[in-house]
Amino acid sequence: MEPHDVERDLSEILYSEQQIRDRIAQICRQIEIDYAGKDLLLVGVLRGAVMVMADLARELKRDIEMDWMAVSSYGNSTESSGVVRIVKDLDTDLAGRNVLIVEDIVDSGLTLSWLKANLESRNPASLEICALLRKPEAEKVHIDAKYVGFDIPNAFVVGYGLDYAERYRNLRAVAVLAPHIYA
Repeated sequence: MEPHDVERDLSEILYSEQQIRDRIAQICRQIEIDYAGKDLLLVGVLRGAVMVMADLARELKRDIEMDWMAVSSYGNSTESSGVVRIVKDLDTDLAGRNVLIVEDIVDSGLTLSWLKANLESRNPASLEICALLRKPEAEKVHIDAKYVGFDIPNAFVVGYGLDYAERYRNLRAVAVLAPHIYA
C-alpha cells in the first residue's frame, strides 16, 4: 500500500520506502563487520518487525538464522501499557549464541527492556538490538540499541510493519497517523 492510498489517514510522511531500504543497507554493512566470523541469530519481534526483519535478512551478505518471538503490551491502544506477555516464544535455544533482536520501534522502552532481560536470562554469547525507529522523547527506560535506523518525534506512527488496530502495517513508508483516526 502506498501513502497516497490512505493519505486522508496520515498527517505526515516521515520516511519513504527507499529511505528505509537505504538505511537498512547501511546498518547491514555494519552488522557484517561486527559479526564477521561469528554465528548470528536474528530474533524478530512479531508482528511489527516483519518488514524490517525481511529486508534486513535479505540485505545481509552472510549466513544468518532467524527465529520469531511475539510479545504484547499495546492491545488496540496507541501507548504501551508496560505489562508484557509472551504470545509466542522462541523455538531456538539462545545459550552461547550471538543474538540480534530486530524491532520495528523503541518507544517507551518498557517492552524491549523486559524482552532483553528475558533473553539475557537464556545465556546468549551476546545480545544486541536493532530497531528501525526510536522515539527518544518517549523513553521511560533507556534502551541501548546498537543499530538504529531513524530517531523520530514522539508521534503515533504507522507503516512498514507498524500498525494501529492491525491496520497500516503494509504501508510502504513510515508516516504519522492523523489523530482523527485514533481519537
